[in-house]
Amino acid sequence: MSVNAVTHLNFRGDAREALTFYQSVFGGDVAVVTYKDAGNLQDPSDADRVMWGQVAAGNGFRVMAYDVPSHLPWNQGENAFFLSLRGETAEEITAYWEKLSDGSAILRPLGPAQWAPLYGMLKDRFGVTWVVDVVGEYNAS
Repeated sequence: MSVNAVTHLNFRGDAREALTFYQSVFGGDVAVVTYKDAGNLQDPSDADRVMWGQVAAGNGFRVMAYDVPSHLPWNQGENAFFLSLRGETAEEITAYWEKLSDGSAILRPLGPAQWAPLYGMLKDRFGVTWVVDVVGEYNAS
Protein backbone atom coordinates (compact mmCIF):
# COMPACT_ATOMS: atom_id res chain seq x y z
CA MET A 1 0.00 0.00 0.00
CA SER A 2 1.24 3.50 -0.75
CA VAL A 3 0.07 7.03 -0.12
CA ASN A 4 0.87 10.31 -1.89
CA ALA A 5 0.78 13.81 -0.50
CA VAL A 6 -0.22 16.36 -3.13
CA THR A 7 0.11 20.11 -2.73
CA HIS A 8 -3.32 21.78 -2.87
CA LEU A 9 -3.19 25.47 -3.77
CA ASN A 10 -5.97 27.88 -2.86
CA PHE A 11 -6.83 30.87 -5.03
CA ARG A 12 -9.58 33.45 -5.42
CA GLY A 13 -10.47 33.29 -9.09
CA ASP A 14 -7.05 32.32 -10.52
CA ALA A 15 -7.08 28.53 -10.08
CA ARG A 16 -7.87 27.64 -13.71
CA GLU A 17 -5.21 30.01 -15.05
CA ALA A 18 -2.66 28.69 -12.54
CA LEU A 19 -3.40 25.05 -13.42
CA THR A 20 -3.09 25.82 -17.13
CA PHE A 21 0.24 27.54 -16.51
CA TYR A 22 1.60 24.64 -14.44
CA GLN A 23 0.53 22.23 -17.19
CA SER A 24 2.50 24.35 -19.68
CA VAL A 25 5.56 23.97 -17.45
CA PHE A 26 5.32 20.29 -16.44
CA GLY A 27 3.06 18.73 -19.08
CA GLY A 28 0.33 16.27 -18.21
CA ASP A 29 -3.40 16.69 -18.06
CA VAL A 30 -5.57 19.34 -16.45
CA ALA A 31 -8.87 18.34 -14.87
CA VAL A 32 -11.30 21.01 -13.66
CA VAL A 33 -14.71 20.88 -12.02
CA THR A 34 -16.47 24.22 -11.54
CA TYR A 35 -18.96 25.02 -8.80
CA LYS A 36 -21.66 25.03 -11.50
CA ASP A 37 -20.53 21.61 -12.81
CA ALA A 38 -20.77 20.15 -9.32
CA GLY A 39 -24.14 21.70 -8.55
CA ASN A 40 -22.59 23.44 -5.56
CA LEU A 41 -23.41 27.04 -6.45
CA GLN A 42 -24.06 29.37 -3.51
CA ASP A 43 -23.09 32.59 -5.27
CA PRO A 44 -23.62 33.12 -9.02
CA SER A 45 -20.24 34.88 -9.25
CA ASP A 46 -18.56 31.54 -8.39
CA ALA A 47 -20.28 29.55 -11.19
CA ASP A 48 -17.24 29.21 -13.47
CA ARG A 49 -14.63 29.17 -10.73
CA VAL A 50 -12.76 25.98 -9.91
CA MET A 51 -14.24 23.85 -7.14
CA TRP A 52 -11.63 21.15 -7.77
CA GLY A 53 -8.78 20.99 -10.22
CA GLN A 54 -5.48 19.26 -10.76
CA VAL A 55 -2.54 18.80 -13.06
CA ALA A 56 -1.20 15.23 -13.23
CA ALA A 57 1.85 14.53 -15.38
CA GLY A 58 3.58 11.30 -16.31
CA ASN A 59 6.83 12.59 -14.81
CA GLY A 60 5.26 12.42 -11.33
CA PHE A 61 4.27 16.07 -11.01
CA ARG A 62 0.93 16.58 -9.26
CA VAL A 63 -0.72 19.71 -7.96
CA MET A 64 -4.31 20.43 -7.01
CA ALA A 65 -6.03 23.81 -6.80
CA TYR A 66 -9.36 25.47 -6.22
CA ASP A 67 -10.94 28.88 -5.95
CA VAL A 68 -12.05 29.59 -2.40
CA PRO A 69 -15.76 30.45 -2.74
CA SER A 70 -16.70 34.08 -2.28
CA HIS A 71 -18.66 33.44 0.93
CA LEU A 72 -15.50 32.17 2.70
CA PRO A 73 -12.58 34.30 3.87
CA TRP A 74 -9.33 33.97 1.94
CA ASN A 75 -5.96 35.56 2.39
CA GLN A 76 -2.94 34.43 0.43
CA GLY A 77 -0.78 35.16 3.45
CA GLU A 78 2.90 35.78 3.69
CA ASN A 79 5.18 32.75 3.40
CA ALA A 80 2.30 30.42 4.26
CA PHE A 81 3.93 27.63 2.23
CA PHE A 82 6.58 26.89 -0.38
CA LEU A 83 6.22 24.42 -3.21
CA SER A 84 9.43 22.38 -3.42
CA LEU A 85 10.46 21.06 -6.83
CA ARG A 86 13.39 18.63 -6.80
CA GLY A 87 14.92 16.95 -9.81
CA GLU A 88 17.84 14.69 -10.58
CA THR A 89 19.62 16.69 -13.30
CA ALA A 90 20.61 20.30 -13.87
CA GLU A 91 19.08 20.18 -17.34
CA GLU A 92 15.69 19.06 -16.04
CA ILE A 93 15.58 21.63 -13.25
CA THR A 94 16.88 24.46 -15.45
CA ALA A 95 14.14 23.78 -18.02
CA TYR A 96 11.42 23.95 -15.34
CA TRP A 97 13.03 27.06 -13.80
CA GLU A 98 13.01 28.89 -17.13
CA LYS A 99 9.30 28.18 -17.63
CA LEU A 100 8.28 28.93 -14.03
CA SER A 101 10.21 32.20 -14.05
CA ASP A 102 7.95 33.68 -16.76
CA GLY A 103 6.27 36.60 -15.01
CA SER A 104 7.82 35.73 -11.65
CA ALA A 105 9.87 37.55 -9.04
CA ILE A 106 13.24 35.85 -8.55
CA LEU A 107 13.93 35.59 -4.82
CA ARG A 108 17.22 33.72 -5.24
CA PRO A 109 18.69 33.12 -8.69
CA LEU A 110 19.18 29.51 -9.78
CA GLY A 111 22.78 28.58 -9.02
CA PRO A 112 25.07 26.36 -6.96
CA ALA A 113 24.46 26.14 -3.22
CA GLN A 114 26.30 24.39 -0.42
CA TRP A 115 23.50 21.83 -0.14
CA ALA A 116 22.68 21.34 -3.84
CA PRO A 117 24.34 21.53 -7.26
CA LEU A 118 21.57 23.98 -8.26
CA TYR A 119 19.14 25.85 -6.04
CA GLY A 120 16.83 28.79 -6.59
CA MET A 121 13.68 30.40 -5.25
CA LEU A 122 11.02 32.41 -7.06
CA LYS A 123 7.52 33.70 -6.53
CA ASP A 124 5.48 32.93 -9.64
CA ARG A 125 2.89 35.21 -11.19
CA PHE A 126 0.20 33.63 -8.99
CA GLY A 127 2.05 34.42 -5.75
CA VAL A 128 3.22 30.83 -5.18
CA THR A 129 6.79 30.56 -3.88
CA TRP A 130 8.77 27.73 -5.48
CA VAL A 131 11.97 26.28 -3.99
CA VAL A 132 13.73 24.55 -6.88
CA ASP A 133 16.82 22.35 -6.65
CA VAL A 134 18.79 19.44 -8.00
CA VAL A 135 19.01 16.61 -5.49
CA GLY A 136 22.56 16.28 -4.23
CA GLU A 137 24.48 15.15 -1.19
CA TYR A 138 24.70 17.71 1.56
CA ASN A 139 28.22 19.07 2.07
CA ALA A 140 28.46 20.48 5.60
CA SER A 141 31.97 21.89 5.15
